Amino acid sequence: MDLSLTTRTEGERTVVEVGGEIDVYTAPKLRETIVSLVDAGNHHLVMDLEKVEFLDSTGLGVLVGGLKRARTNEGSLALVCTQERLLKIFRITGLDKVFDIHDNVASAI
Repeated sequence: MDLSLTTRTEGERTVVEVGGEIDVYTAPKLRETIVSLVDAGNHHLVMDLEKVEFLDSTGLGVLVGGLKRARTNEGSLALVCTQERLLKIFRITGLDKVFDIHDNVASAI
């Protein structure tokens, strides 16, 4: 499975719709997207993970790195996720307390 990324702007937020698998093979593509968005001045990101089918530790690392990069630039990185299998990963790792996790894009904005 590949990784699909679609980016759009909603107000002051940049929404990145992520689909497919975020793993050791596809995570660099996601990292590259986050870095280029923040470097271009898009400091408030919303990562829509509703179409993500798989997330491994490399993918978690990219999301944490993205959050740090956004915060370094006085920004934010929120997640949209309702899938129990992904939410469980965030709970087990304690990242549910680090990330702002929302049920939909509207509430994340």
